[in-house]
Amino acid sequence: MSLFHGIRKQMKTSAVSILGLSLLVYFTYHILHGERGLLSWWQLQKRVLKAETAVRITSTQKNSLEKKVKLLTPSSLDLDMLEERARVMLNYGYPEDVVVLDPEGN
Repeated sequence: MSLFHGIRKQMKTSAVSILGLSLLVYFTYHILHGERGLLSWWQLQKRVLKAETAVRITSTQKNSLEKKVKLLTPSSLDLDMLEERARVMLNYGYPEDVVVLDPEGN
């Protein structure tokens, strides 16, 4: 009986070790690759950084447009700005003007 007892004890020890190793591998994998793992967190941080950059660019453009609109309000009408906008909207220019075409369409 001692032979079976020794084999049984060794199998229990091996089973516990295999179970522990399996749990370690399982949790390590999910810490890295899981839905809320480190790789997902790093990708999310990159997306947040891109979104913050886009917000900064958009807000800068918005502020620039607001300043231009403010110059066109009746209370503070800037005649140069009015002429510039009219020329752009009507595609008008003086004969002595030099036209520089912008390939990007700005």
